[in-house]
Parts: sequence; C-alpha cells; structure tokens
Amino acid sequence: MNQVDATAVTTGQVRLSFVHLFQPHANQPGQEPKYSTTILIPKSDYATMQRINAAIEAAIQKGVSATWGGARPPQPKTPIHDGDGVRPNGDPFGPECKGHWVLTASSKQQQAVVDMNMNPIINQTEIYSGVYGRVNINFFPYANSGNRGVGAGLGPVQKLADGEPLGGRISAEQAFGGNGGGVGYTPAPAPQGFDQIPPQQGYGQQPPAQQGYGQAPQQPQYGQQPPAQPQQGYGQQPPAQPGYGQAPQQGYGQAPQQPQQGYGQQPPAQQIDPITGRSLPGGGVWGI
Repeated sequence: MNQVDATAVTTGQVRLSFVHLFQPHANQPGQEPKYSTTILIPKSDYATMQRINAAIEAAIQKGVSATWGGARPPQPKTPIHDGDGVRPNGDPFGPECKGHWVLTASSKQQQAVVDMNMNPIINQTEIYSGVYGRVNINFFPYANSGNRGVGAGLGPVQKLADGEPLGGRISAEQAFGGNGGGVGYTPAPAPQGFDQIPPQQGYGQQPPAQQGYGQAPQQPQYGQQPPAQPQQGYGQQPPAQPGYGQAPQQGYGQAPQQPQQGYGQQPPAQQIDPITGRSLPGGGVWGI
C-alpha cells in the first residue's frame, strides 16, 4: 500500500451534520468557500477509528518528510474531537454529538454524492443534516501560520439511510400534513362575541331581514323608502282621530262613530221659543 492509500479512509456508517455538499460554504466572512460536512462517527465503531488513527499517523509521517522539514511536531493538531467534550473554542458540542467522534472534512472541489446503488444523487433535498452514509476522507499534513497538524480532505459521499433531521429541518408532509395542517399549525377560530366585525352594507343595499327575539328592527339605508311598520314609532304620523274639529273616520265593517263634542267645537244651534225666549227641546216649539 502506497503513502496516498495509507492516508485515505472510507468510514463505516456515520451521520452527517452541517452538510454543504452541493454548494460551497464559508464558515466565517473572508474565508474561502468550500464543500464540507461534519462527520459523526459512533464510538462503538472501533474498526473505522482504527483506520482513521492509522491514516492520521501516515499523514504525520508524510508531513515530517515533505512538509515540516524533517521535524515531527511535539503535539500535532488533528481533526478528531470528542463529542462528549467541548469544541476547540470551549463551547459544548450539540446533543447529536454525544457518544460520537467528531471531525469536519472539506474540499475546494465538489465531490460525488451517490446512493446505495452508486447512482448520482441529483435531488439535493435527499442530502441533509441528519442523514446516514459513508464518507471517503483523505488526511494530509499542513503548516499554516506556525500551526502544524493534520487536516481532513473530503472525498466522495454515499447515502445509506434517512435519519432524524438536525437543525430543525422537517419534511413538507410534517410541515403541512395531508389536509393543510402540520407541525405547530392551529386553525384560527371564528371570532365570536365582542369585537366581531359585522357584514358591511353597501350604499343603497337592502339590509338582510332580521329575525329572532330581542333584535332591533331593520333601518332603511339612505335614499330608500322606509318599510311600513306595524307599530307606531317616533316621528310617524298618527292615524286620524275624531275630535278637535276633525270628521270621524268610518272603516269597512266598523260601527259608525258618534260625533263627540270636543274643545273648540261649536254646539248645534238651539231652537228658541219666540214667545218665552227659552230653548225648545228636540227642536220643537214650546207650548205648541
């Protein structure tokens, strides 16, 4: 096995996080964008870790002979981190890293991404943070600004299985469901009671008929003739009443009303006896 093969490893089943396999990404402003992914290796996968440790040692030997001027650094930096510990900046790893070895591999060139049958994956939504797969990694020595260590170069990636998405990613079915619902969706109830907005009446429209006990009578809109009301209300003309100089009204089927003498009416003319000067009852002549 030559030195190039000694520094390359194809993992067993691992989990991918912070996936940037189709578009290059820069972790910080000013950095060169690269294709990359973080690889979570179960601590129970001893075989993969043995191959990785051997590949890192081969990269260190290559660095001594070709990169670091024949001197081996006392403690060369490696890309492997303990997911049960903390990151290089002191922050704890996420809960998905517990029980795993963690490393990040990157490349300036886009690498092949295939499925179980070695077919290229075209649909980018099939590859996401949380998916399971296998990754080819090439370890290499570097010397940068006084730092000497071993980095991880990203090679081809093979998807093995779907997994619980990391970072809040959900599918369309989870988001919307089969009937327009979904995660966190609650249909808004119809407003009831106070603060309801009644239907708006347009200019010149007839308001809908109102029914039911205790409802207010309908009011006509501007420019409409008010409907006939069975009850007498404020501002309505009262029916003609006899008295006060008005002629009595007689309706069909009603008994004739008797004339009533009201205030301001003239009493009927009385017959006067020309001899005695007294009123004659019944219009007759007194004493005749």
